Amino acid sequence: MLCGSRLTQIALVVALASASIPPQDRTAELRSRFSRETDPVHKAKLLPRLADSEFREIHSLLAAENLTEAARVAGQLADEAQTAVDVLDSKGRDPERHPEGYKQVEFSVRGSLRRIDEILVGLSADDQPPFLPARDKLKGLEQQLIRDLFPRRPDSPPAPAERKS
Repeated sequence: MLCGSRLTQIALVVALASASIPPQDRTAELRSRFSRETDPVHKAKLLPRLADSEFREIHSLLAAENLTEAARVAGQLADEAQTAVDVLDSKGRDPERHPEGYKQVEFSVRGSLRRIDEILVGLSADDQPPFLPARDKLKGLEQQLIRDLFPRRPDSPPAPAERKS
């Protein structure tokens, strides 16, 4: 059995080792795991960690004033969230009855939207446009996921395809 101080030392070494991994390397490793994952729920559960890593990379790129690359990473983040939803949908599961996976994607998308909004607030109006497509895609995904998870909400309008004239 490890004593408390030894366990603390091990935790510190692990934390320092993981902190020394550059954001791009960590992101690349998580992206690789995400793309190789075949189980839709496991893929969805990887999404929040991948998004966290990508936001660290985005902040690093913004600090280096590389807005073009930061916006590209934001777009890739939105594409990965869409992929997670598409893979879950391809299994034909009902999100209302079997929300596992859908909930994780929705939490991740909501958090990503908040973080993109925080980035947009810090940018000038001229620097914001490259980030807007990623934000719009995430917003649309969030709305779709809320409708899918809670289709019988009395306060929500029907999905666009369900409206009657």
